[in-house]
Amino acid sequence: MENIERWEKQLDSFDPRERLAALTRLCEKLQKGEITASTPGTDVNLHCHTFFSYNLHGFSPSKFAWLARKKGLAVAGIVDFDVFDGVDEFLAAARMLGLKACAGMESRVFVPEFSGRVINSPGEPGISYHMGVGFPRGELASDSKKFQQSLFDTAQRRNAGLISRVNKYLAPVELDYEKDVKRLTPAGNVTERHICLAYARKANAALGSPDNLKNFWEEKLGIEVSVDDLPEGVKILNAIRAKTMKRGGVGYVQPDGGSFPTMADMNNFVLAAGGIPTLTWLDGASDGEKAIEELLDIAAESGTAALNIIPDRNYTPGVRDVKLSNLQAVVAIAERRNLPVVVGTEMNSFGNKFVDAFDTEELKPLAPIFLKGAYIVYAHSVLQQKVGLGYVGAWAKKHFADTARKNAFFEEFGRLLGPEKEHCLDGLSRNVSPQELKNRIT
Repeated sequence: MENIERWEKQLDSFDPRERLAALTRLCEKLQKGEITASTPGTDVNLHCHTFFSYNLHGFSPSKFAWLARKKGLAVAGIVDFDVFDGVDEFLAAARMLGLKACAGMESRVFVPEFSGRVINSPGEPGISYHMGVGFPRGELASDSKKFQQSLFDTAQRRNAGLISRVNKYLAPVELDYEKDVKRLTPAGNVTERHICLAYARKANAALGSPDNLKNFWEEKLGIEVSVDDLPEGVKILNAIRAKTMKRGGVGYVQPDGGSFPTMADMNNFVLAAGGIPTLTWLDGASDGEKAIEELLDIAAESGTAALNIIPDRNYTPGVRDVKLSNLQAVVAIAERRNLPVVVGTEMNSFGNKFVDAFDTEELKPLAPIFLKGAYIVYAHSVLQQKVGLGYVGAWAKKHFADTARKNAFFEEFGRLLGPEKEHCLDGLSRNVSPQELKNRIT
């Protein structure tokens, strides 16, 4: 048991060789029956951030794949901000483990038609979180790589500017971007959550005693601090982010239409990289999300073909309120529009579960829809890897008379397919028919 715990911990090493060595050992134990894993069921999480952007627990792509297999997830997927660094590792780890898997990327975009309405980025009209899911690999073609690099570079410049402004406010607690922040992530993809953690640790190192630290944060953050919150408890980290980085904070700069790519440009990038452009939904409370049908129409014009939801934060168990009504309504809209629904828990902030509670009264009726979406994205991912075909594009338009029939095929294909059968798709022509694909795996 000691070795197993050590190898599981090693899965989060910043050294990829150590991660692979640990995963190889754990796979051997799993195959020999020395480690027990749950039989894959119907739970899914296709929206887990890894340490290549920010994961609360420091999970690497390999660690999330391992835990998803142990817990018996039907399909698992990662989504990191602005980078593809974890894609190949996660898909390879999943194949080793016999786990159905897919990988995505999240960023922020500008929607010109909604420039006067807040969508899902609070206080920022026209700005929306946006995703691509089901990418076949982490290696990008030259033009796609340039676009992705621009997303990364823009985010890092924004972070560096943020830190310079916050440093002035929190002096003498000041961060060095290279030494204090970038070292918290294996590939230098810094997020606001890394910066919050770095400030908490820097303050602890600089101020020494708990009393000094308590007084410092109470003065700077305007909150009452308990010694139990120190040095880097959830209350402190959330308060740092709210006071210094979010709208109204000392380091905040209001984005405008030029701060992010348009949704149409992002969709073109996602399609070129082999993914499915995916609109994200927060909770239906903003002016923009109250006009979700209009937003979906605009998104569809440039290729958006799926909808992402974080179910667990959109209801309170046992309470029938507006949050739950909005969740049920948006899923019904997605179903009517034949949009696959992609769900997950993020796992990048306190309170996020490993997987949504699909057996609750609130989520149980929706769970089959979420599973359907996961099978569709998994099937797309593998077909893109093996044949260069997928859910979006000319092949799908040629072979399916409408989206409902396309969804039925991809759902069934994703359910029938598994990592142990993926090799059956090797060497197929791009002219292959849907029936020929099914024949290969049945």
